[in-house]
Amino acid sequence: MKSFETGFIEGQPVTQGLIKTIRAIGEYKGKQELFKEQAPQVLETLRQTAVIQSAEASNRIEGVIAPIERIKELIDEKTTPANRSEQEIAGYRDVLNAIHVNYAHITLTTNTPLNFHRDLYRYVGGKGSCWKALDNDIIKVNPDGTTEVRFKPVPACETPEAMENLHDRFNKLWHSERVEPLLLIQSYVLDFLCIHPFDDGNGRIARLLELLLLYKAGFEVGRYISVEQIIERSKESYYDALYKSSQGWHEGKHSLIPWWEYSLGVVLDAYKEFERRVGLVTTSKGAKTAMVLDAISNIHGEFSVKNLQELCPTVGIDHIRKILRREREAGRLECLGRGPDSRWTKK
Repeated sequence: MKSFETGFIEGQPVTQGLIKTIRAIGEYKGKQELFKEQAPQVLETLRQTAVIQSAEASNRIEGVIAPIERIKELIDEKTTPANRSEQEIAGYRDVLNAIHVNYAHITLTTNTPLNFHRDLYRYVGGKGSCWKALDNDIIKVNPDGTTEVRFKPVPACETPEAMENLHDRFNKLWHSERVEPLLLIQSYVLDFLCIHPFDDGNGRIARLLELLLLYKAGFEVGRYISVEQIIERSKESYYDALYKSSQGWHEGKHSLIPWWEYSLGVVLDAYKEFERRVGLVTTSKGAKTAMVLDAISNIHGEFSVKNLQELCPTVGIDHIRKILRREREAGRLECLGRGPDSRWTKK
């Protein structure tokens, strides 16, 4: 809303670093169709993994946690949710799948986040599809247990109007094609988070809306690489950028630059990971074997079979153990101890 005041986005001092990032993302975007033609089976493996990792990471950021095996079963719809966390993960799965399949037919209106919110809490019962009833503050919990208010979102009574204004102004700029879409998308996400329109689930809905808009702009990396997982890995930077760009937001005196730099950096990292994984898998004997070897190469220090399961959710435990035995026999890995909980390390 505040970022979409007339001339505000256009007046931001875009840095040379941002220009380079946008250019690099555009170059990666141009390779998407080539990857689809050259390695369709590889991309299917990456897609399956990304769905699991996205559902796990985006919910875990908000403290919604379940064992990886349960998440895999929920994603594959082989089980029904057994508790509140699993209900929310199943809801996230449904919205994620709807975006993957129908993004071209989803028009971004004020009802879109409401519909996403309804589906996120579909299995919880009676919670979704309505704006917040009470004012909500963004709270930081300090190491000593004390709390402080980092940001005061739009009051509950002003939320419906704020969301109408946000979507009206965003769509006008989107259709005018006067602003770089990548900057426009991230400005929308920032304003959504500053309005904080729901009692719960704001971060997850924001990430789903970002994915939708990236797809609509032709940036499909989130289908194959979990953007949510990259955000989780850089969670401190995420909150720091959000804090910096939200200061002065209510007065329309905020800076979009910290948020643009962080969020577009995440998109670029996802594309780099995408190209690296496609190249790795296409030169290997098997996509799943390559995925496990890739995970091992990126682990620092000791690790367990469970760690590899979390990193490679589409790979069966027996296959992981087979690879570990082969790497140990080749002298590249060492097993520390015995039993299912034994640790491994690289030589």
